[in-house]
Amino acid sequence: MIARKIYLLTMLLLIVVIAHGQSDKGFTKAEDDNWLVDIDQAYKLSKETNKPILANFTGSDWCGWCKRLRAEVFSKTEFKEWAEENVVLLELDFPRRKSLPEEQIQQNRGLQQAFQVTGFPTIWVFSMDKPEGKENYALTAYGKTGYLSGGASNFTKEVDKMISRKTASK
Repeated sequence: MIARKIYLLTMLLLIVVIAHGQSDKGFTKAEDDNWLVDIDQAYKLSKETNKPILANFTGSDWCGWCKRLRAEVFSKTEFKEWAEENVVLLELDFPRRKSLPEEQIQQNRGLQQAFQVTGFPTIWVFSMDKPEGKENYALTAYGKTGYLSGGASNFTKEVDKMISRKTASK
């Protein structure tokens, strides 16, 4: 069952990546400077640093729990320092009052479908690889979460557990 989900996620991710190519996309910036908004940039940085990607599926301008997660966790120095050492941050926004470039909207929707995100905020931790000679990405999902009470410390502990479980099983 898990292998089937990973296969489906990989195939959907392949479709998303192929659909928007490797061009300079002109995506809007994330609300915080330390977050990327382009899956290709996140993949490249993840490979360079050997860190998993932490993807935040958010409704930044309308979702109350998303705003709360940002205020209680993502804006805190503790989280920023932890993230710098442990993950590549990727923001996948679904705003209602601000507009995004069409290509960014399509990327975010494709990833939302690939990860079967039905509510916000949803946080996925994963790594990607592109096997030599292959056109598709291989995806390794570490786990997912949403809003967690307890601030940055509790949030980072939970993500650390996801990463530890996955790296221990390799």
